Amino acid sequence: MRNAVVEVLDVTKTYPGGGARALDGVSVAFAAGTFCAVMGPSGSGKSTLLHCAAGLDRPDTGRVVLAGEEIGTLREPRLTQVRRRRVGFVFQSYHLMDSLSVWHNVLLPQRLAGVRPDRGWAKDVIRRVGLAGREDDRPARLSGGQRQRVALARALAGRPEVIFADEPTGALDLATGREVLQLLREAVDGLGATIVMVTHDPAAAAWADRVVFLADGRVAGELAAPTADLVAARMTAVSAR
Repeated sequence: MRNAVVEVLDVTKTYPGGGARALDGVSVAFAAGTFCAVMGPSGSGKSTLLHCAAGLDRPDTGRVVLAGEEIGTLREPRLTQVRRRRVGFVFQSYHLMDSLSVWHNVLLPQRLAGVRPDRGWAKDVIRRVGLAGREDDRPARLSGGQRQRVALARALAGRPEVIFADEPTGALDLATGREVLQLLREAVDGLGATIVMVTHDPAAAAWADRVVFLADGRVAGELAAPTADLVAARMTAVSAR
């Protein structure tokens, strides 16, 4: 793929005692400035794909290339340095530091990476996600949707090459989840972010530019310009394989 920021090339992954491969020769690329959803039945390998692509897990075989650098075989601490500088994360459970304010949670990854934070940009992304005036609050004072907004601001603040989102709306009610998806969409359209999102929800996937389907650890097709109905129909077909 031209302009690919992440390339997963013929990757396999088997966990000890797991039997079948979680990933079985998967090749997929994600273009810069796009929003891609990854879907599949339970156990299809979608979270494993995200973890390998993000450098959170190592493939058994194959290559993972992030922003032109092969990361699948990197050793620590270099791998951690690459993740901190080039990758942002948004998880279902937020992963915020309860003892830190919104402001310090947003700046934390940059400080851990040894990078001087761009405070003006951090303030701007906090405003963009609707939390201006809440910088001094701690996570306990925020709703679930507001905590996920902090997680998104934290991911954006370091200007990473790619943001990986793992079920980012899974713990949210329908209306709040829609707000978070709209923010992800705006991050791509307005800020040029690249987002790869694992989800089980066809309505969430419909916010993406492209959906990649997995089944039994293999790529089972793609869908461009998705709608919720098209995604649901394709998921039914994939699950029936």
